[in-house]
Amino acid sequence: MHLNPARTLQTTAITSFKITIPQARLTDLQQRLANTILPNEIPGAGWSYGPAGEFVGRMIERLKNGFDWRAQEAAINRHPQFITDIDGQTIHFLHVKASNPNATPLLLLHGWPGSFVEFLDVIAPLSAAGFNLVIPSLPGFGFSGPTREAGWNDGRIASALLELMSRLGYQRFGVQGGDAGAVIAPAIACAAPDRVIGVHVNAATMGFIPMGPIDPDEIATFTDAEKTRLQRCSSLWPNASASTRYNRAGRRPWPTASPTHLLASLPGWATCLPALATAPTPLTRTSF
Repeated sequence: MHLNPARTLQTTAITSFKITIPQARLTDLQQRLANTILPNEIPGAGWSYGPAGEFVGRMIERLKNGFDWRAQEAAINRHPQFITDIDGQTIHFLHVKASNPNATPLLLLHGWPGSFVEFLDVIAPLSAAGFNLVIPSLPGFGFSGPTREAGWNDGRIASALLELMSRLGYQRFGVQGGDAGAVIAPAIACAAPDRVIGVHVNAATMGFIPMGPIDPDEIATFTDAEKTRLQRCSSLWPNASASTRYNRAGRRPWPTASPTHLLASLPGWATCLPALATAPTPLTRTSF
Protein backbone atom coordinates (compact mmCIF):
# COMPACT_ATOMS: atom_id res chain seq x y z
CA MET A 1 0.00 0.00 0.00
CA HIS A 2 1.24 3.48 -0.86
CA LEU A 3 0.53 6.80 0.79
CA ASN A 4 -2.10 9.12 -0.59
CA PRO A 5 0.00 11.73 -2.54
CA ALA A 6 -2.45 14.54 -1.83
CA ARG A 7 -2.23 13.92 1.89
CA THR A 8 1.54 13.58 1.82
CA LEU A 9 1.81 17.03 0.26
CA GLN A 10 -0.40 18.62 2.93
CA THR A 11 2.37 18.91 5.49
CA THR A 12 5.69 17.30 6.27
CA ALA A 13 6.31 19.43 9.36
CA ILE A 14 7.78 17.75 12.42
CA THR A 15 6.81 19.43 15.69
CA SER A 16 8.37 19.05 19.13
CA PHE A 17 6.05 17.34 21.64
CA LYS A 18 5.80 16.98 25.42
CA ILE A 19 3.34 14.88 27.40
CA THR A 20 1.13 17.00 29.62
CA ILE A 21 -1.91 15.11 30.88
CA PRO A 22 -4.51 17.55 32.32
CA GLN A 23 -4.93 17.21 36.08
CA ALA A 24 -8.67 16.82 35.58
CA ARG A 25 -8.07 13.50 33.81
CA LEU A 26 -5.87 12.22 36.61
CA THR A 27 -8.46 13.27 39.17
CA ASP A 28 -11.16 11.48 37.17
CA LEU A 29 -9.04 8.32 37.06
CA GLN A 30 -8.58 8.41 40.84
CA GLN A 31 -12.34 8.68 41.25
CA ARG A 32 -12.96 5.75 38.91
CA LEU A 33 -10.46 3.63 40.81
CA ALA A 34 -12.11 4.56 44.10
CA ASN A 35 -15.51 3.55 42.67
CA THR A 36 -14.34 0.17 41.38
CA ILE A 37 -16.52 -2.78 42.41
CA LEU A 38 -14.68 -6.09 42.16
CA PRO A 39 -16.69 -9.15 41.07
CA ASN A 40 -17.44 -12.04 43.42
CA GLU A 41 -15.17 -15.06 43.21
CA ILE A 42 -15.66 -18.78 43.61
CA PRO A 43 -13.73 -19.82 46.74
CA GLY A 44 -10.40 -21.38 45.84
CA ALA A 45 -10.70 -20.53 42.12
CA GLY A 46 -7.47 -18.53 42.16
CA TRP A 47 -6.48 -17.62 38.61
CA SER A 48 -8.63 -20.28 36.90
CA TYR A 49 -11.14 -17.73 35.58
CA GLY A 50 -8.83 -14.76 35.12
CA PRO A 51 -6.88 -12.46 37.44
CA ALA A 52 -7.46 -13.21 41.11
CA GLY A 53 -9.45 -10.56 42.95
CA GLU A 54 -6.73 -10.10 45.57
CA PHE A 55 -4.18 -9.29 42.86
CA VAL A 56 -6.56 -6.90 41.11
CA GLY A 57 -7.21 -5.16 44.42
CA ARG A 58 -3.47 -4.68 44.94
CA MET A 59 -3.14 -3.33 41.41
CA ILE A 60 -5.91 -0.79 42.03
CA GLU A 61 -4.36 0.23 45.34
CA ARG A 62 -0.97 0.78 43.71
CA LEU A 63 -2.53 2.96 41.03
CA LYS A 64 -4.33 4.97 43.69
CA ASN A 65 -1.51 5.40 46.20
CA GLY A 66 1.79 4.07 44.84
CA PHE A 67 2.02 5.18 41.24
CA ASP A 68 3.25 8.71 40.56
CA TRP A 69 2.16 9.58 37.04
CA ARG A 70 3.80 13.00 37.08
CA ALA A 71 7.16 11.37 37.84
CA GLN A 72 6.68 8.98 34.91
CA GLU A 73 5.59 11.85 32.68
CA ALA A 74 8.73 13.81 33.56
CA ALA A 75 10.94 10.76 32.94
CA ILE A 76 9.44 10.23 29.47
CA ASN A 77 9.69 13.93 28.64
CA ARG A 78 13.44 13.82 29.20
CA HIS A 79 13.62 12.10 25.81
CA PRO A 80 13.07 14.17 22.64
CA GLN A 81 9.57 13.57 21.30
CA PHE A 82 7.85 14.80 18.15
CA ILE A 83 4.64 14.56 16.17
CA THR A 84 4.03 14.73 12.45
CA ASP A 85 1.09 14.12 10.13
CA ILE A 86 1.38 11.20 7.70
CA ASP A 87 -1.46 10.05 5.45
CA GLY A 88 -3.95 12.08 7.47
CA GLN A 89 -2.86 10.60 10.79
CA THR A 90 -0.90 12.12 13.67
CA ILE A 91 2.23 10.07 14.37
CA HIS A 92 4.00 10.51 17.71
CA PHE A 93 7.59 9.33 18.08
CA LEU A 94 10.80 9.59 20.05
CA HIS A 95 13.94 10.47 18.11
CA VAL A 96 17.09 9.92 20.15
CA LYS A 97 20.40 10.53 18.38
CA ALA A 98 23.65 8.91 19.45
CA SER A 99 26.83 10.95 19.85
CA ASN A 100 28.46 8.92 17.07
CA PRO A 101 28.10 10.88 13.79
CA ASN A 102 28.06 7.55 11.91
CA ALA A 103 25.32 6.04 14.06
CA THR A 104 23.03 3.44 12.47
CA PRO A 105 19.33 4.37 12.41
CA LEU A 106 17.11 1.85 14.19
CA LEU A 107 13.30 1.83 14.15
CA LEU A 108 11.76 0.23 17.26
CA LEU A 109 8.13 -0.97 17.02
CA HIS A 110 5.88 -1.98 19.90
CA GLY A 111 2.83 -4.25 19.69
CA TRP A 112 -0.50 -4.86 21.38
CA PRO A 113 -0.88 -4.41 24.27
CA GLY A 114 2.07 -2.09 24.38
CA SER A 115 3.47 1.34 23.71
CA PHE A 116 6.71 3.18 23.08
CA VAL A 117 7.24 3.12 26.87
CA GLU A 118 8.46 -0.47 26.73
CA PHE A 119 11.63 0.75 24.97
CA LEU A 120 12.61 3.44 27.48
CA ASP A 121 15.09 1.23 29.32
CA VAL A 122 16.99 0.29 26.15
CA ILE A 123 17.47 3.85 24.90
CA ALA A 124 20.71 4.44 26.84
CA PRO A 125 22.48 1.17 25.95
CA LEU A 126 21.43 1.28 22.29
CA SER A 127 22.50 4.92 21.99
CA ALA A 128 25.85 4.05 23.57
CA ALA A 129 26.18 1.19 21.08
CA GLY A 130 25.91 3.65 18.19
CA PHE A 131 22.25 3.68 17.14
CA ASN A 132 20.02 6.63 16.30
CA LEU A 133 16.64 5.53 17.67
CA VAL A 134 13.22 6.23 16.20
CA ILE A 135 10.48 4.92 18.51
CA PRO A 136 6.96 5.65 17.23
CA SER A 137 3.55 5.13 18.77
CA LEU A 138 1.76 3.01 16.17
CA PRO A 139 -1.35 4.62 14.63
CA GLY A 140 -4.22 4.33 17.09
CA PHE A 141 -1.91 3.89 20.10
CA GLY A 142 -1.14 6.51 22.71
CA PHE A 143 -0.38 9.91 21.26
CA SER A 144 -0.74 8.61 17.69
CA GLY A 145 -4.43 8.20 18.29
CA PRO A 146 -7.22 8.00 17.85
CA THR A 147 -7.20 6.94 14.22
CA ARG A 148 -9.49 9.08 12.06
CA GLU A 149 -10.60 6.44 9.59
CA ALA A 150 -10.59 2.70 8.98
CA GLY A 151 -7.92 0.91 6.99
CA TRP A 152 -4.81 1.24 9.13
CA ASN A 153 -3.60 -2.30 8.43
CA ASP A 154 -0.03 -3.59 8.55
CA GLY A 155 0.77 -2.45 5.00
CA ARG A 156 -0.51 1.07 5.54
CA ILE A 157 1.37 1.40 8.82
CA ALA A 158 4.53 0.12 7.11
CA SER A 159 4.17 2.78 4.40
CA ALA A 160 3.63 5.51 6.99
CA LEU A 161 6.73 4.49 8.93
CA LEU A 162 8.81 4.40 5.76
CA GLU A 163 7.66 7.96 5.14
CA LEU A 164 8.59 8.89 8.72
CA MET A 165 12.12 7.56 8.25
CA SER A 166 12.41 9.50 4.97
CA ARG A 167 11.37 12.72 6.68
CA LEU A 168 14.06 12.16 9.27
CA GLY A 169 16.64 11.72 6.53
CA TYR A 170 17.20 7.99 7.03
CA GLN A 171 17.40 6.15 3.72
CA ARG A 172 18.77 2.94 5.24
CA PHE A 173 17.97 1.61 8.69
CA GLY A 174 17.32 -1.45 10.82
CA VAL A 175 13.92 -2.43 12.24
CA GLN A 176 13.02 -4.17 15.50
CA GLY A 177 9.43 -5.19 16.21
CA GLY A 178 7.58 -7.08 18.91
CA ASP A 179 4.11 -8.67 18.79
CA ALA A 180 2.18 -6.61 16.19
CA GLY A 181 5.51 -4.91 15.51
CA ALA A 182 6.85 -8.35 14.57
CA VAL A 183 4.42 -8.30 11.64
CA ILE A 184 4.90 -4.65 10.68
CA ALA A 185 8.72 -4.86 10.74
CA PRO A 186 8.89 -7.56 8.02
CA ALA A 187 6.20 -5.66 6.08
CA ILE A 188 8.50 -2.63 6.02
CA ALA A 189 11.36 -4.78 4.75
CA CYS A 190 9.17 -6.31 2.03
CA ALA A 191 7.95 -2.88 0.93
CA ALA A 192 11.46 -1.38 0.78
CA PRO A 193 14.10 -4.15 0.77
CA ASP A 194 16.75 -1.75 -0.54
CA ARG A 195 16.31 0.51 2.51
CA VAL A 196 16.15 -2.03 5.35
CA ILE A 197 19.50 -3.22 6.68
CA GLY A 198 17.96 -6.00 8.75
CA VAL A 199 14.90 -7.03 10.78
CA HIS A 200 14.76 -8.39 14.32
CA VAL A 201 11.52 -9.60 15.93
CA ASN A 202 10.49 -10.68 19.40
CA ALA A 203 7.26 -11.64 21.20
CA ALA A 204 6.09 -12.86 17.83
CA THR A 205 2.58 -13.75 18.92
CA MET A 206 1.01 -12.43 15.72
CA GLY A 207 1.86 -13.79 12.32
CA PHE A 208 4.16 -16.49 13.70
CA ILE A 209 1.65 -18.33 15.89
CA PRO A 210 -1.20 -19.99 13.94
CA MET A 211 -4.52 -18.18 14.22
CA GLY A 212 -6.47 -21.45 14.08
CA PRO A 213 -6.15 -25.23 13.49
CA ILE A 214 -3.38 -26.38 11.16
CA ASP A 215 -4.03 -28.97 8.51
CA PRO A 216 -2.31 -32.30 9.37
CA ASP A 217 -0.84 -32.46 5.86
CA GLU A 218 0.86 -29.11 6.49
CA ILE A 219 2.14 -30.27 9.88
CA ALA A 220 3.71 -33.27 8.14
CA THR A 221 5.96 -30.86 6.22
CA PHE A 222 7.28 -29.21 9.42
CA THR A 223 10.79 -29.77 10.68
CA ASP A 224 11.24 -31.33 14.12
CA ALA A 225 12.02 -27.89 15.55
CA GLU A 226 8.82 -26.45 14.07
CA LYS A 227 6.75 -29.33 15.45
CA THR A 228 8.27 -28.75 18.88
CA ARG A 229 7.37 -25.06 18.74
CA LEU A 230 3.82 -25.87 17.68
CA GLN A 231 3.56 -28.30 20.58
CA ARG A 232 4.69 -25.59 22.99
CA CYS A 233 2.08 -23.17 21.62
CA SER A 234 -0.61 -25.82 22.04
CA SER A 235 0.41 -26.50 25.64
CA LEU A 236 0.43 -22.79 26.47
CA TRP A 237 -3.09 -22.19 25.14
CA PRO A 238 -4.70 -25.64 25.02
CA ASN A 239 -8.30 -24.43 24.85
CA ALA A 240 -8.11 -21.48 22.50
CA SER A 241 -6.52 -20.47 19.26
CA ALA A 242 -5.09 -16.98 19.02
CA SER A 243 -8.19 -15.73 17.20
CA THR A 244 -10.43 -17.18 19.91
CA ARG A 245 -8.38 -15.40 22.58
CA TYR A 246 -8.81 -12.03 20.89
CA ASN A 247 -12.56 -12.60 20.53
CA ARG A 248 -12.74 -13.62 24.17
CA ALA A 249 -10.92 -10.45 25.16
CA GLY A 250 -13.80 -8.39 23.80
CA ARG A 251 -16.33 -10.31 25.91
CA ARG A 252 -14.62 -9.97 29.28
CA PRO A 253 -15.37 -6.45 30.46
CA TRP A 254 -13.90 -5.31 33.77
CA PRO A 255 -14.82 -2.20 35.71
CA THR A 256 -11.19 -1.05 36.04
CA ALA A 257 -10.13 -0.17 32.49
CA SER A 258 -7.29 -1.68 30.49
CA PRO A 259 -4.62 -3.21 32.80
CA THR A 260 -7.05 -5.66 34.42
CA HIS A 261 -8.93 -6.25 31.21
CA LEU A 262 -5.72 -7.21 29.45
CA LEU A 263 -4.89 -9.70 32.18
CA ALA A 264 -8.38 -11.17 31.87
CA SER A 265 -8.14 -11.37 28.08
CA LEU A 266 -5.13 -13.68 28.00
CA PRO A 267 -6.01 -16.87 29.88
CA GLY A 268 -2.71 -18.51 29.02
CA TRP A 269 -0.93 -15.98 31.24
CA ALA A 270 -2.61 -17.58 34.25
CA THR A 271 0.14 -20.19 34.22
CA CYS A 272 2.81 -17.63 35.11
CA LEU A 273 1.06 -14.61 36.62
CA PRO A 274 0.28 -16.14 40.06
CA ALA A 275 4.02 -16.04 40.80
CA LEU A 276 4.12 -12.43 39.72
CA ALA A 277 1.15 -11.68 41.96
CA THR A 278 3.12 -12.71 45.06
CA ALA A 279 5.98 -10.32 44.31
CA PRO A 280 6.39 -7.43 46.78
CA THR A 281 5.88 -4.85 43.99
CA PRO A 282 4.00 -6.53 41.15
CA LEU A 283 3.54 -3.42 39.05
CA THR A 284 6.38 -1.40 37.56
CA ARG A 285 6.68 1.65 35.35
CA THR A 286 6.54 -0.43 32.20
CA SER A 287 3.30 -2.12 33.29
CA PHE A 288 1.30 0.82 31.97
